[in-house]
Amino acid sequence: MPQEPKPTIAHCADWILRLQKSDGSIPWLQSGVFDAWNHTESAMALGVAGHADAARAAFDHLCVIQRADGALPGQCGASVPMDAHNRHLLAAKAKPLVDTNFTGYCALGVWHLYVLSRDLRDLERYAPLVDAAMEFVLAHQSAHGEIAWRAREDHEVLEDVDALRTGNCSLYKSLEAAILIRQALGRPATDLITARQRIGVALLTRPERFDRSWPSKQNFAMDWYYPVLCGLLEGEEARAHLLARRHEFIDDGLGCRCVTEQPWTTVAETCELTMALIAIGEDVRAKTLLGWCAPLRDDRGGYSMGWQSEEQINWPDERPSWTAAAMVLALDAVHQITPANRVLCGVIQDDAITPMTAQG
Repeated sequence: MPQEPKPTIAHCADWILRLQKSDGSIPWLQSGVFDAWNHTESAMALGVAGHADAARAAFDHLCVIQRADGALPGQCGASVPMDAHNRHLLAAKAKPLVDTNFTGYCALGVWHLYVLSRDLRDLERYAPLVDAAMEFVLAHQSAHGEIAWRAREDHEVLEDVDALRTGNCSLYKSLEAAILIRQALGRPATDLITARQRIGVALLTRPERFDRSWPSKQNFAMDWYYPVLCGLLEGEEARAHLLARRHEFIDDGLGCRCVTEQPWTTVAETCELTMALIAIGEDVRAKTLLGWCAPLRDDRGGYSMGWQSEEQINWPDERPSWTAAAMVLALDAVHQITPANRVLCGVIQDDAITPMTAQG
């Protein structure tokens, strides 16, 4: 692990600031690709690094682009093709996407900002953003409890739109933050509490409702650790869940694979798994795991996306904003640098929900 977490945080935050545009948006790369989830992740990292104004500018941007139905439009970075040399993402080919999880994640970002600032004005400023986003999310919850992964087209039946396990875990976490925002502002949150409970029941008891378009996603690291990262699984159950498959996903000395069958360890997955380990009290394992990412720090700014161990190359040759952001948030979790160091690690601590008065 980098021995000096604060300089590494500054290194990552400087790269995110270089990517942030004048309108507050934070694309994946200098060449483009924008989605509200990774934008929010980057905003949280800026907050940890002490760049509160830049973080607020990022949330202001979400307020500007939010649609009337509450959705936060963006692009599908996961479908962006590679160039002819298989080294760089062709960002210009990113396709539009309205994703429920990407929309809902702003709630966790706003709560994280508040835990850092302890200023109720941050919640008051962005509560309309979160409320509208959650209205859109809940409009896509089926009778079975799961949330469809994308906006439903006019001709579609909601139950026919697939739901993603990882996306619903993330929404489970985002709803927790939205509930805490309402409570801190002295507002009722019964609808959000009920919706979150229904997602939890669906995730735990109705596996057939998720990832129906895929033969199986058991090989995806995020599907493995997200139930712990989001707080759905806790205690010994969570510990057993993570440790049972660690040898499938973790390459010693390198990090966490994105998928089991590919020798590709990625910084973002390694950082998220680090925070999931923190959530179950495996602090030593977490620190060791995060340390394996050190060689992927890039002197040009940020961190390389990942390491292809068979070809012995950084692949792709990209340094996304969200990769740098994940490193910042994981370093905060491991070293407990800010008051928000545990916000992303499982269930949010109870002492974080105490309402506080506005400053100034």
